[in-house]
Amino acid sequence: MLAENYGPEHDPRYILGQRDLGAISVYAQNRDYHDILKKRLKRVGRWLIEQAPGSEIKVFTDTAPVMEKPLAQAAGLGWQGKHSNLVSRDLGSWFFLGAIFTTLELERDAPEVDHCGSCHACLDVCPTAAFVAPYKLDARRCISYLTIEHKGPVDEDLRALLGNRIYGCDDCLAACPWNKYAAVASEIGYHGRDELKAAKLAELAALDDAGFRALFSKSPVKRIGRDRFVRNVLYAIGNARDLDLLGAASALLSDPDDAVKDAARWAVRRLEKGSNG
Repeated sequence: MLAENYGPEHDPRYILGQRDLGAISVYAQNRDYHDILKKRLKRVGRWLIEQAPGSEIKVFTDTAPVMEKPLAQAAGLGWQGKHSNLVSRDLGSWFFLGAIFTTLELERDAPEVDHCGSCHACLDVCPTAAFVAPYKLDARRCISYLTIEHKGPVDEDLRALLGNRIYGCDDCLAACPWNKYAAVASEIGYHGRDELKAAKLAELAALDDAGFRALFSKSPVKRIGRDRFVRNVLYAIGNARDLDLLGAASALLSDPDDAVKDAARWAVRRLEKGSNG
């Protein structure tokens, strides 16, 4: 098991107070980590084979049903925190996991133990109260799930809680005190692009399919498609309560996608209601 740091240069929560901008999860603000990390895993794998000709390898990075977090804990890379993600004493919360399956006999590392103690900062900060208990997440309320995996309209009771988060959520990771040991990523491909670190909601709402694909070329955001992404942007516009964004929302009231139309109607109602007090 291997870990690679993607630590941000700043606290990603700063953008949550800038309601005309969309918050994209740190890991998705530049190149798709699958592409970068898989190449590195293969490079390590080739080196392993050179040490023992005839041995075999297979690499994975969130690309197969491999239980990466418990395996990484067993390998001593970190422990599964109360937010269910892996935490490291050396890397904090900001790192990707990769796996190399091999026929080689390797010395085992000692497993890591839980160092969360009585801390519950990650549980308290969750905007949607998605943690039903320490170490137990209700994915149906998780903003990362809702903005990335969930198809169709999001439950209206949850939309206001999304704030301006339009792809993923870093709140529980950013709140972890172990991040005092985290370092900024050395891989330039993990550094956020300026246009994605502070993306204007009005411009994102105007994206057609071609524009979406161009903006998010080689980005993990690309896989959710224009319609789901613009749906998220409209929820953020509705939460902004900024009448300057009314035109951007109104322009999508007749969008071909049903979820986008529904989100546009919701955003317009919220904006008009806000203007009337």
